[in-house]
Amino acid sequence: MAAADEKVRLTAQHIVRTLATSKNAADDMIRILSGFDDRFSDLFPSSAASAGAATGDDRPATSKEESRDPTKEMSGSPSEGCALTTVQEVNDGGDASEEISAKEERHGISEEESVRLEMAEKLVLMWDSSANSISSLFESSEEAAQYLSAVDDLISISSDQSLPTSHRVRAESSLQLAMSRLEDEFRNLLSQPTTDNSTPRHSASLRRMALSDPTPLASDTPESPQVGELEHSLSLPLSSEVVAPYIVVPDIIFDLKQIALRMIAARYEPELCQAYSDTRREALTDCLVSLGVDKMSIEEVQKIDWPTLDSKMKKWIQALKIVLNGVLIEEKRVCETIFESSESLKDECFAEAAKGCVLQLLNFGDAIAIGKRTAEKLFRIVGMYEALAEVLPELESLFSGHARVFVKEEAEGILSRLGDAVKGTILEFGNLIRGEMSKKPMQYGEIHPLTRYVMNYIRLLADYSSALNSLLADGDTYGSDQGTGASTAEGANLTPLGNCMLTLITYLETNLDEKKKLYEDEALQHIYIMNNLLYIVQKVKDSEMKTLLGDNWIRKRRGLIRQHSTGYLRASWTRVLSFLRDDGLVGSGHSNRNALKEKFKNFNNAFDEIYRVQTNWRVPDPQLREELKISVSEKVVQAYRSFYGRSKGQFEGRSAYKYIKYAPEDLENHVADLFEGFPGVPGNPRGREAC
Repeated sequence: MAAADEKVRLTAQHIVRTLATSKNAADDMIRILSGFDDRFSDLFPSSAASAGAATGDDRPATSKEESRDPTKEMSGSPSEGCALTTVQEVNDGGDASEEISAKEERHGISEEESVRLEMAEKLVLMWDSSANSISSLFESSEEAAQYLSAVDDLISISSDQSLPTSHRVRAESSLQLAMSRLEDEFRNLLSQPTTDNSTPRHSASLRRMALSDPTPLASDTPESPQVGELEHSLSLPLSSEVVAPYIVVPDIIFDLKQIALRMIAARYEPELCQAYSDTRREALTDCLVSLGVDKMSIEEVQKIDWPTLDSKMKKWIQALKIVLNGVLIEEKRVCETIFESSESLKDECFAEAAKGCVLQLLNFGDAIAIGKRTAEKLFRIVGMYEALAEVLPELESLFSGHARVFVKEEAEGILSRLGDAVKGTILEFGNLIRGEMSKKPMQYGEIHPLTRYVMNYIRLLADYSSALNSLLADGDTYGSDQGTGASTAEGANLTPLGNCMLTLITYLETNLDEKKKLYEDEALQHIYIMNNLLYIVQKVKDSEMKTLLGDNWIRKRRGLIRQHSTGYLRASWTRVLSFLRDDGLVGSGHSNRNALKEKFKNFNNAFDEIYRVQTNWRVPDPQLREELKISVSEKVVQAYRSFYGRSKGQFEGRSAYKYIKYAPEDLENHVADLFEGFPGVPGNPRGREAC
C-alpha cells in the first residue's frame, strides 16, 4: 500500500511542477488536488511561505499540524478558505518554480527532465528494496510497463551529453540497479517451468517438434507472431512431455524481448548474453539427460557393459534427431525473436547456449568411434554415422561465424572417425570369420552356428546399403575383389557393399570347407556342406542381398549343392550298389545260388548299416531332404528292383526268405526314413507274402 501511495504522490508532483510555468493552471490543479488529500501540500513547502509574503500576511508561519487544522481552514466560507490557501501556495510555488527552473536551465537541464530523473530513481529504488526483491515485475503488466518506462528515461538521461555530468551520473547509478533487476527478471522468466495447463501457443510449438507428422503445423494463434513456424518436424514418435519442460514458453517471449531491448540500449549486452546462455545451456543439457544422453567422459563410455551401451547408442541416435531437427531449431527461433534488435547477439547468444548441448552429443559419438571395435557394435555405429550425416547440414546452418566453423569441423571429424570405426569393425568381423577354429563338429551334419550368425549379420548390412556403399567405395575394406579371396569374375560389376558381402561369404565358405574335415564319414561331409550352402543361398535369395550379389551368384551356389548331392550318393551307395551287379554269376546252378546268397547278404548288411546311421542325419530343408531321398530311390531302389527280379527265381519256395530280406517296396519305405533326425532300426520288411 505504501508503494502505491508513493507512486500517486510522485505522479502528482510531476503534474504540479510541469504546470508551474502557468500560474492560472497551477492554481486550479493545486486547488483540486488539495481538495482530495491535504498531504499534497507537503510536496510544496516553499509555496506556502511565498504565498504568505505575497499576500502581505505577516503572521508567523504555522506548523504542519496547524495548517491541516480543519477549524482554521473553515474560518471563512469553505470555498474562500480553500481558494486562499491554494492561491498563496501557487503564487509562491510559481515564483519558486520559475527560480528553480531558471537555475536548472542555466545548468542545461529542464524541470521536466529533473522530474523524470527523480521519479525514475524512486521507482528503481522501490523495486530494489528487500520488500519487492521476491516479487516479479512481470506479475503485473502495468507495473512492468511503468518500470520499463522509468528505465527508458534513465537510459535517455544517462546518454544525453548535453545534460550536466551530475545528472548523468545519477541516472547511470540508478540504471545499474535497474539492469541488475532486469537481468534477474530475465533469468527468472527463462527458467519459468512449463505447467500442465500449457497455452495453445506452447502446445503448437511442442506438436511441431515432437510428433511424427511430416507437415509443419501453423500456430494456433496467428495474432502471436513470436510463435513462428518450425520448418523441420521429426520422423520419430516422441511424447511432447519429454521435451516440454525445456522449451521457452511462448507467452513470456514478449517480456523477454522488452527486457533485452532495454539492456541492449543500456549497453549491457555481455550481461544479457551471459544470462541467456547460462540459463538455456543448463536447460538444453537437462533436455539431453531426459532423452537418455548423459554427460560422460570418453573413459566412462568405454567402461560401460555392452547391453547398457547398446541402449545408450540407440537413445543417442534418437536424441540427435530430436535435438537437431526440433529442439535447437525452436531455440534459434526463440533467440532470434528475443534479440531481434541485435544481429550479433542473435548469433552469439544462440551459439553460447547451444554449443555445449551439441558438443555433449558429439563427444559421445567420438567416444564410440575411438572405442574398442567389436562385431556387435557395427550396426549401432552405422546407425550413428547415418544419423550424424543426415543432420550435419542442419547442424551447420544453425550456427554462424567462428562457432559455425568450430562445430562443423568437430562434427565432420567425428563423422569421419565413425566411418573409420565402421570399416574397422567390418575388417574385425572378417577376421573373426576366418579365425573361428572350433574343433567340435556339428552332430549329424546340421547347420553350423557360425553360418547362421554370419549370414544374419551380413543380411543386416543390406539395410545400410547407402552409407556402406559410400564408406566402402575406397576399396580398403572389402570394397573390391582384389586380395580378398573372392573370385574376380564374381566380384565384377558389384557395388562396394556387394563386394564386401561376397568377401565375407567367401571367408565363411572357406571356413566351412575346413570344418567338414572334422567328419570321418565322407558322405556326412557332403550333407554338412549341402545344409550350410543351402542356408546361405536361402538367406541371400530372400533378402536385399539377392540384388547386391545377383542371380548368377545364386545359380553357382545351387550348382555346388548339386555337386555335393552327387558326391553324397557316390560316397554312401557305391559299395551298396556293387552287390547288385551280376559279376560272378554264371548260369543257374548251385554255385550261382551261393553267389546270389552272398550278394543279398552283403547288400542287406550294408543297407542296414546305412539306414541305422543316416536316419540320424538331419537335413532341415524339406525340399533338399526330399530331393536326396528321390535320388537314393532312383539310384538304389531301382537297381535293387531289377536285381531282385532277376534273382528271385533262383530260390525255391520259402527258402528265398532266408536270403532276400527286403522286397523293393520295403526298401522304398526305409529310404523314406533317411535324414529325418530320428534313429531307425531295420525291421522285418513289409510285403514278404508277395514274394
